Amino acid sequence: MSSPASHDPAGLLAQWWVTYTAVDEDDDMLDTDRRLAVTAPFGQTWPGLAPRRDTATSPGQPASEFAQAFLADRPRTRLGLVAAESGAEALTAAGWSGPCNYDNDTAKFSAVVRDWEHRFGARVVAVGFSTLHLSVATPPANEHEALLVAAEHFAFCPDNIWQGSRPYTLAAYAERITGAHHWDFWWD
Repeated sequence: MSSPASHDPAGLLAQWWVTYTAVDEDDDMLDTDRRLAVTAPFGQTWPGLAPRRDTATSPGQPASEFAQAFLADRPRTRLGLVAAESGAEALTAAGWSGPCNYDNDTAKFSAVVRDWEHRFGARVVAVGFSTLHLSVATPPANEHEALLVAAEHFAFCPDNIWQGSRPYTLAAYAERITGAHHWDFWWD
């Protein structure tokens, strides 16, 4: 595994976007029109990163609130401690392999999460075999910001859109994350 510091999050997201929006005539999951509708209004063009938002509250507050709610819903959850400077770096240090069906180098995903820590006050609250749960101090506040964040989420974890948010479009997903203080990811 590489180091999160050796990866550019913007470059990774742009590269993943190109990969996951490519039209594949042999795709048995989505035909060409449906595939392009999923990523509307951007289609195959990477829209770039969502702008950084000033954090109104300490990132620790929503992290604590989400952790308590998470534990209330899943009382069998266990605490794990990892010697790392941040939750993003803990993913790599712990050898987490959640997105292994997409890329075996967790440091790439850590680099993106580290960027979200800085831009949105995101904090790693929980990880599972193929899941990642983040609290967010400053979520997108309007439709435009939410669409850009949704594009980042699609590039980071396309299964959130392809398999998780009906009707499987960025717009529907963006609506779901507008103002939401936690982001959940699941890789199939």
